[in-house]
Amino acid sequence: MLDSLTKKKIDDARDILVGKVPVPQAQVEQITIALIYKFMYDMDVEAIELGGNPKYFTGDYAQYAWNKLLDKKLSGDGRVLLYQNALTEIPQNASIPRLFRDIFKNAFLPYRDPETLNLFLKCIDEFTYDHSERLGDAFEYLLAILGSQGDAGQFRTPRHIIDFIVALIDPQKEDVVLDPACGTAGFLISAYKHILKNNSSNYDPATDRHTFEDTGIPLNELIVNGKKYRGDKLSPAQKEYLHKSIQGYDISFDMVRLSLVNMYLHGFNTPQIHEYDTLTSETRWGEHANVILANPPFMTPKGGIKPHTRFSIQAKRSEVLFVDYIMEHLTAGGRAGIIVPEGIIFQSGNAYKQLRKTLVENNYLVGVISLPAGVFNPYSGVKTSILWLDKSLAKKTDQIIFLKVNSDGYDLGAQRRPIDRNDLPTAYAQAMAYKEAVLTGKGFQIPEKDLILVEKAKLAETGDYVLLPGKFLDASALKCDYPLVRIGECLRLVNGKAFKPEEWSPKECGGLPIIRIQNLNNPDATLNYYTGDIEERYIVDSGSLLFSWSGSRGTSFGPHIWDRERGVLNQHIFLVHHDDRYLRKYLYYVLKKTVAEVESKLHGGVGLVHITKGDFESIRIPLPPLSVQEEIVEELESYEREIDYCMKKIARCRKGIMDKINDLYV
Repeated sequence: MLDSLTKKKIDDARDILVGKVPVPQAQVEQITIALIYKFMYDMDVEAIELGGNPKYFTGDYAQYAWNKLLDKKLSGDGRVLLYQNALTEIPQNASIPRLFRDIFKNAFLPYRDPETLNLFLKCIDEFTYDHSERLGDAFEYLLAILGSQGDAGQFRTPRHIIDFIVALIDPQKEDVVLDPACGTAGFLISAYKHILKNNSSNYDPATDRHTFEDTGIPLNELIVNGKKYRGDKLSPAQKEYLHKSIQGYDISFDMVRLSLVNMYLHGFNTPQIHEYDTLTSETRWGEHANVILANPPFMTPKGGIKPHTRFSIQAKRSEVLFVDYIMEHLTAGGRAGIIVPEGIIFQSGNAYKQLRKTLVENNYLVGVISLPAGVFNPYSGVKTSILWLDKSLAKKTDQIIFLKVNSDGYDLGAQRRPIDRNDLPTAYAQAMAYKEAVLTGKGFQIPEKDLILVEKAKLAETGDYVLLPGKFLDASALKCDYPLVRIGECLRLVNGKAFKPEEWSPKECGGLPIIRIQNLNNPDATLNYYTGDIEERYIVDSGSLLFSWSGSRGTSFGPHIWDRERGVLNQHIFLVHHDDRYLRKYLYYVLKKTVAEVESKLHGGVGLVHITKGDFESIRIPLPPLSVQEEIVEELESYEREIDYCMKKIARCRKGIMDKINDLYV
């Protein structure tokens, strides 16, 4: 466990640097290089104490020994110069292991302030290399401050999500484990610890918990709490094999450097981490793995990726190419856990459809686990899922399992604070029960919510292989199995106030905006304001459900979610109140569906139309369980995002057409 003193020293080092090195990744790199510098010196001191010879700071390099940096006779500027020269010269020292030369590759000091460097070196001097796993925990704590590498679509994966995927895929001591976009080696370290745990005499599967089963623990402390496993059931040969068979690639040397240090501080003397462009280089194409774990970057540079021709799916999108790469580099019975963005799940492009077809028809895909949209907060609200691949297991079943994680034990705000609800343990238990059922041929009890099994043949029916479980719920269930409830019995409708034009004021006068029909579907429409006293029942908060009962067909008429500032409701609009049997977004969608039925009762002409309150309240709407409502909302929101994506693409294409035509006149 990481002690509070070590944690404080890491925090102190960051605090010293933050004024001169404001970017978190740069802080981590400076601390990393300085720690390894200090540890090399510690190993020389230890060798001398044991009667041996130093090997890191000898000959011409003795002048750069750590203790020389802290010599009190050295001036501040002299210390800066010595440290700069050391960072330049250490990678040239052919007598030290290549690992350390690689770590110091391209290292530099990004500031010249003697006082900052002096304080920083004194702080690092408090660390001592002692061969314990505590240093690995300390480094993982340091890495936890890393945020988004957003320009590349990289987001550091939270530890509990990593550990969930590793437990799901269950790497073994005989496996070759690969992460083709390893970042700071989080998946690789987790896989290593998983294998150690399962080969330790102090492991008790009945009582020892997974990190993703805990609640109430801050995210950055998950990595340093918990039981340590010795791996004492592994022979020396097995440990040596394990250290060689856990491998990672990354295109960024900065990430490679951090991975090398992370692996080294967890006991890997020669970490198998390679600077390698997985998508465009062919050098390692022939290498395969039993287990592949990845959260690959999914942002594609302008113009697309230009991969080589060995991919089976011709694509320029990085998320498609990475999943293709992983499929093609699994061994015959290989397994993989991959975090993917929503596009992989439902986008209609040919490459996406071909990828999903290959996953299903070629028996790679076992299941899809939907994660909440805020898992990567505060760096990204992107919606992601986990693809569960197992080439052996997939051949034994004609179904795909879909699991939904509504909460991962943390709120979805920017701080990701711990909360009591955590669906990860249940999802894991259900996945393991399903796996057992497939392997043994026994029946599988499907729970009432957050899990659905879909026949592979069903996925193939439309030809697009969309991996949205709600799409395959029996549509007739809404007609037959769910109760139909009159709107007047389940919803309370409050009509807006009939404001007079003379009560309208401009924004400068203050007050609350008056929500009129024209403001529902036109964000650019002018808002008038009301400064007088108003009854509470006319107040509309952001997120409220409204229904315009008088408006234009296809635009303002119908349901709306008010997503702007708090306001007061004008006439011809209902404020819709509902009880906890309904999700607000579900009501929004189901009321959009009922507009077709409403139109049969409409009063008015082709343009402006309206419905009476009595007619509206007589309409019946289905009342499925909340879990089904959640599935419906998830699917429909995904379709809306796809529509939005397509509309933006259409707009870009139209602009491209006009730009090309305009170029003719230049």
